Amino acid sequence: MRLILLGPPGAGKGTQAQRLVHKHGIVQLSTGEMLRAAVAAGTPVGLKAKDIMASGALVPDEVVVGIIADRIEEPDAKKGFILDGFPRTVPQAAALDELLKKKHLKLDAVVELRVNESALLERVENRVAQMRERGEEVRVDDTPEVLSKRLASYRAQTEPLVHYYSEKRKLVTIDGMMTIEQVTGAINRVLSALEAADSAVKAAKKTARKTAKPAKAAAKTPAKGVKKAAKKAKKTPAKKAKKAGKPAVKAAKGGKKTAAKAKSRAAGTKTAKTRKVAKKATKKRAKAVKRLTKRR
Repeated sequence: MRLILLGPPGAGKGTQAQRLVHKHGIVQLSTGEMLRAAVAAGTPVGLKAKDIMASGALVPDEVVVGIIADRIEEPDAKKGFILDGFPRTVPQAAALDELLKKKHLKLDAVVELRVNESALLERVENRVAQMRERGEEVRVDDTPEVLSKRLASYRAQTEPLVHYYSEKRKLVTIDGMMTIEQVTGAINRVLSALEAADSAVKAAKKTARKTAKPAKAAAKTPAKGVKKAAKKAKKTPAKKAKKAGKPAVKAAKGGKKTAAKAKSRAAGTKTAKTRKVAKKATKKRAKAVKRLTKRR
């Protein structure tokens, strides 16, 4: 499962991210932590980020995307991840889309925790007051003044992502003003529904592939059969003609022999008749000669 949690500072993203990590066995990827880890590991992208950070400049989007690209290849991220602190802008979101596309991965959902900013400021003020009453040190970045600036920055830079992911049909909006337990329950219900839908789609595709294989094979078989039959038909007439020609030739030869015999017989018969007629004629002639001789 690959998720992004959206929401202004103080919306409870960190709390919900940790709960999702434990439930789904995925990792939470913080851009700040990833940058520090890459720098410490001395990776090519980490060394580049180190020089930029040392100069006090903001780390460019392409460097951050490069660090994320390396991080999601690690074994613990194979089951999925939650991105924390990235993307913050629409260009960063577009860069992330390209990265996931190249790696043949997909973003499952972008969960937006929608909250009331006035209520958030009130929460921070109450928390700061309580900490001071207990004598605890208040962090510089955890005051109503700092929160107001961070909220303004969120509205200007990050809030457009709500529309961006809504257009891509990845956005899921949860009421962040509910209790922590209620928010967790709502997120889990939505993600369970998405998982069920994905499973149904995969099952449908699998069934379609199984159905398509026999159909494809059936489509190929007639073609092969026709091709084979055509090839056979091409050869068969010649073979058949040759084969059929043998008896014909034999018959012809036999016919010739028969004709010769018949001719011979016919000639013999003719000769016998001729001889008989000749013999008769000779006898008649002899008789005639004999009669003539007597008369003289």
